[in-house]
Order: sequence, then structure tokens, then C-alpha cells
Amino acid sequence: MKRTLPAVIAEEGRPPGRWGFLAVAVWLFYLVQPLTEIWQTQHGVTRILGLLNLLAFALSYVAFFGVLRWQKFRPNPSPLWQRLGYLVFMLALALLLTLTAGQTALTCIVYIAATAVLTLQLPLGVVAVLLLLGGAELAMRVVPGWSDDGSYGFAIFLGGLAVFAMRLSMQRASELARTREDMAKLAVQEERNRFARDLHDILGHSLTVITVKAELAGRLIEVNPDKAAAEVADVESLARAALADVRAAVAGYRELSLAGELVSARTALQAAEIKPDLPTTMDEVPEENRELFAWVVREGVTNVIRHSGAKRCTIRLAARQIEVLDDGKGPTPDSPPSGHGLMGLRERADQAGAALQVGQAPTGGFRLAVKVTP
Repeated sequence: MKRTLPAVIAEEGRPPGRWGFLAVAVWLFYLVQPLTEIWQTQHGVTRILGLLNLLAFALSYVAFFGVLRWQKFRPNPSPLWQRLGYLVFMLALALLLTLTAGQTALTCIVYIAATAVLTLQLPLGVVAVLLLLGGAELAMRVVPGWSDDGSYGFAIFLGGLAVFAMRLSMQRASELARTREDMAKLAVQEERNRFARDLHDILGHSLTVITVKAELAGRLIEVNPDKAAAEVADVESLARAALADVRAAVAGYRELSLAGELVSARTALQAAEIKPDLPTTMDEVPEENRELFAWVVREGVTNVIRHSGAKRCTIRLAARQIEVLDDGKGPTPDSPPSGHGLMGLRERADQAGAALQVGQAPTGGFRLAVKVTP
């Protein structure tokens, strides 16, 4: 169903500004022709009545837009019969004006046609303009003393066409505004997803390591108090680092370091009594791949500590590929690997043009790999 212009304006989310009302009223200039005709040909009470009639028509035209503005240009602010009734009322004033202004009263038909195109659905507005145009042309041919010079019919057609063009222009503008609004909403949603993903990865890894170290400290507190105290100190340090990471993530300035994640991974694996087999250099990894690989190390090692039950964890680095493998229980066919961390990592890989692979390692454990396509 076609939308009315008020519907278009309402969807854009704001009515015309203060100058929009002036843009409507300025077209009353063309009522000077019937005004001049009344002033020159009528006298006394007839002149006054004619001027009041013309004033009533002008006010009805301006008041129509005032009512739309008051209704905040909502779609279909009033029933169709009320809008048609308003047009009939304006038409009655125009017909009454012919008694004092003669043929020049046909100028009012232009305003009625413009109002019809503006307020009615497009097919009905076109029908109204055609009826008004046909009625004006017929009147100029059958009313004695009236002549058809083509100017009124052309003005009615041109006025309707101009308002139709304005209607299309405002519709395009509203569609553009809605597109921009949708893009802004998508950007906000994407930023929320990014922040939620970062927060999950930060806290998931940090809290996992803190939990492992706290459990180790609990086991050592009686047999080796000094070692337990060292583990507790590590827990405090990790908690402070996690808090700093969260604050940095909120500020939007947080980046991961591949070298730092490898060091953290070695510490976390040793605390969990898992033997780390990690690379000692990362020189062959291009700078543009290091942050993504750092996220892979963080997520992979977190999953190894949490879920694998492994005794050994291996990380292999290449220029365009990274693998995290363990010798634990590995994935089962009926429970494919999933989770928010892997989902977030997959999104990061997609954004970087890389492919994420999860499955069984050659040793029977779990394998997490990311390969950057050239």
C-alpha cells in the first residue's frame, strides 16, 4: 500500500522545521488574482463577503498543514472520510468564491489539487487531481462569460505534478534517513557484540588461570607454605591484570600481544600441571597476523585447561597458520566443539579473512587451528 506524505515524514522521525510552514504559506501569493478581481468588480457588502470567502479559503489551506503539524505528521492521522471531507469543504469555498471572483476563483483548484496529492494515497490523489482538472476544463466551456485559455488547466496539472515530485523527494530522503539509522543501529550492535566477545575472552582466560592457581595454592598450603604463598601472590597479580584488561577494554584501547599470550600460556599450563610445548620465537609471523594468533592462543589454552584433561599442550606457529593441540580426551562425534569463546574466535577469523578449524588432533586430543588465506 502506498504511504501518504505524513507517513513518510513520520517514519523519518521528525516533522518539517519552522521554515516548512512558511514554504506552505508563500504559495498564497497566487490568490492575488481572485483578490484583485473581487476588489475591482465588487462593492459594498458583496466585496466584503467575497474577501471573507477568499480569506476563509486561504486559512483553510494553511490550517490543513497546521493540523498535520500538530498531529506530528503521523501516518493516517485521521480517517479517510475526514480528509476527503476537508477537501470537499475547500472545494465548496472555491465554488462559492466564483460568485464574487468569477473565473479567477479557479486558481483555488490548484491548492485543492496540491492538498489532495499531499494527503491522500497516491492512486486516490491522482484520481482527485484528474477530477478537479476535468471539472475546471468543463466549467470554462459551459459557464457563460468564461473562456478557456489553457492557463488554469496547466496550473492544476503543474501544481499536482510539483507536489508529487516533492512527495517522492521526501520519500527518498526518508528512506535514506532510515538506511542511515539502520546502519547506525547495526554499528552499535556490532560494537556491543565485540565488547561482549572481548569481555568473555578476557575474563574467561584470566578466571580460569586464577582458579587453577587457587586450587594449587590450596593443595600446597600445608605441604609447602612458601610455594602456596607464591601461588597466592600470582593469583593477586593475575586478578589485578584482569581488572586492568577489563578497564582497558571498556576504554577501547586494548590489544593483545602474541608474545605476551605465549608467556601467559606457559605460566597457566604449568600451574595446571600440563606440560607446555610452545614456540620460542615468532619472527616468521607477520605483524598483521599476530593479534589474531594471540586470541587463538588465549582461547585454545583456556579450553585445554578447562576441558581437555590433557597432560601436554602444543602450539605450532607458521607465517599464516597457528595450531593449538593437546593429548586430552578430545571432541566426540555427538558433541561438536562449541561455546561463546569459539564463536567469538570464529568471528575474529572471518573478519581477518582466515579459516577456523576445530576437531580431533592426530594424537587423539583436541586441535584448534586458524589459517590466514593469502
